[in-house]
Amino acid sequence: MVTFEEKRFNTGEIEINYAAGPNNGPPLVLIPGQGADCKNYNKVLPLLSKKYHVYAVDVRGHGKSDWATGNYSFASIGRDMTAFLESVVREPAIISGNSSGGLIALWLAANRPGLVKGIIMEDAPLFSADWPRIKEDSDVYRVLQATVEMSKELKESRSISGLARILMKIKRPLPNGKVRSVPRSAAYFAAFLIRVSQKLHSGTPWLPGKLGKVLYVLTNFDADFSQAWVDGRIYEGLDHADALKRAKCPMMLLHANWVRHPDYGLSGAMDDGDAARARELAPCLLYKRIDSEHVIHDYHSDLYVSAIEEFIANLY
Repeated sequence: MVTFEEKRFNTGEIEINYAAGPNNGPPLVLIPGQGADCKNYNKVLPLLSKKYHVYAVDVRGHGKSDWATGNYSFASIGRDMTAFLESVVREPAIISGNSSGGLIALWLAANRPGLVKGIIMEDAPLFSADWPRIKEDSDVYRVLQATVEMSKELKESRSISGLARILMKIKRPLPNGKVRSVPRSAAYFAAFLIRVSQKLHSGTPWLPGKLGKVLYVLTNFDADFSQAWVDGRIYEGLDHADALKRAKCPMMLLHANWVRHPDYGLSGAMDDGDAARARELAPCLLYKRIDSEHVIHDYHSDLYVSAIEEFIANLY
């Protein structure tokens, strides 16, 4: 059985948490998306560690890494990752990031080329999560707002009705043009279960299933990380088009499913136009369309691992 050891590293600004596996090959650094921590990669860690020296990090404000409320941007996260690569990994690494983690990988490729062997952007929100488009054309912006509200409600209140009202705001655009929302009765029942769970677990809710995963995310990261996307602070240091043009290392883009709704805009990381623009700006970019939900490494671990292995095989 493969053992991953969790460690902490002081970047010079904060301490970040990471999990490291055995040294079985070239270094592969995994960066999870917003709200997730290194455990998000549990399905693929044993598979990837057979061929690579795998590191999975908790981005500042997530998991067991320090919070940096008021200081979340690609520039500050980039400094953390630069220090990590220089002092812990200590050789050019392959960086694979999901969602916002993919944008962090792109920042590294554009700004710290000597530390990067190649990058995999796993359904990264290229262009759709650039300012101000995210506010104008992305359902993700509404999700981020709800995340901030929900996190505050969980920590600052014990109201069932307040929590239920936030749950009812969450809507998911569907491919058929309809919108899935949480019915009032279900929202109040879920809110009741969450509040009971908080009483039983010293204020930290725990429930099984999908709702439990959502609660884990909301209680294990700093809501100001989402707020930084809402008010625009996060974007300091990263222009998507400019970074794609400047990055010279080998790159792969994995593109998962998306829909566009007339009222809610883009639901997903990228539409086909975004993916095409990325390939125009970075002609050597390897592109793979995968029929999957956003977190490909969780929904289709086998496809993710095979894509990683194919990409890395061409680097050595």
